[in-house]
Amino acid sequence: MHHKKQEEIIMSTSFIIHKASDVITENASTREMSGDNAFLFHKSLSHYQPTPCLQLKALAEKSGVGEIYVKDESKRFGLNAFKGLGAVYAIHQVLKKNPDITTFCTATDGNHGKAVAWGASLFGKKSVVYVPEDTTTHRMKAIEAEGAIVEKVNGDYDFACAHAEKNSIRNKWQLVQDMAWEGYEEIPSWIMAGYMTLFREMENDIHILPEPLPDIVFMQAGVGSFAASGVYYYLKRYGKKRPAIVIVEPLQADAIFSSLKEGKLTTSKGNARTIMAGLNCGTPSTTAWDIIKNGIDVSLKVPDSYAAQAMRLLYYPGGDDPRIISGESGAAGLVGFLAIMHEKKLEPVKDFLKLNASTRILFINTEGDTDKDVFQKIISARN
Repeated sequence: MHHKKQEEIIMSTSFIIHKASDVITENASTREMSGDNAFLFHKSLSHYQPTPCLQLKALAEKSGVGEIYVKDESKRFGLNAFKGLGAVYAIHQVLKKNPDITTFCTATDGNHGKAVAWGASLFGKKSVVYVPEDTTTHRMKAIEAEGAIVEKVNGDYDFACAHAEKNSIRNKWQLVQDMAWEGYEEIPSWIMAGYMTLFREMENDIHILPEPLPDIVFMQAGVGSFAASGVYYYLKRYGKKRPAIVIVEPLQADAIFSSLKEGKLTTSKGNARTIMAGLNCGTPSTTAWDIIKNGIDVSLKVPDSYAAQAMRLLYYPGGDDPRIISGESGAAGLVGFLAIMHEKKLEPVKDFLKLNASTRILFINTEGDTDKDVFQKIISARN
């Protein structure tokens, strides 16, 4: 392993080197995440296929590191993002308990809502999806194409979540939100259990025993459910032999960063303006926060300029590297890596992670070109 345990928390305006306990406190929510049920369920679906884990040798050489791997979730279920893993498993679990539910409801920045609509239609159910006021028309149409009724609210993501909860209660719909809060934890735990399938799929590849091939895993965070599923997976499989884990968020939507800084669950103080739409969330999920704070090493908040650079690096590969279609949020792990390698103020992070010519890195491309207009504009502005 190439990372070292820090003796104390180190904070800056854009990074936190965090002292993790590497302990998962088991409770009702984490017990829902344990076991093989979600993985077995996904494999039972007729259109299930593992997504590829690609090696980018030319990018690794150019970056001065040993190996770079990218798990490409743009290939998941034809949905162009990983979110279907969580939504469809949660809907399956809900319907096992109450098969008479007719309508599912959620709030979304895009990919989760599309996944809920797809999962509901898979079981012959209806869906209603609320989106924040800055959601693009393309993202709304993509959700509608999966059979949902889509409504835009006059507020941000947190407001949309509250609106979805209120209307679900009023209309007797079933809320399927990927964010947990007090009293609403079971369904988000099923969603996180679903996300772990993407990590399980790499067990015959780079997630070997007794230690994983990657020294460092970069994971993006919005409310934190995806990142928490990764942290949970690595702690359960490897314990103290886990890879170093770096959480990446947009500069102006830094819910996890702010919570680590305050030492408690906290809402982001940023202005919520970022092209990384899927990560534009204000407050962490309670269940996710409890896991993340115990198992990460670095929290970064990064400017949008690196997102465009990362997307173009993956779209215009060097050497024999495969082309990867990565959206603004999908490329966020690479965004964090680029910032570490180029920002002088992040040198303490680079030193802490011991990034060198033998370091092996894993990124998760959580989405493809989910907003094709934005994607084309960014990759067309190639320097």
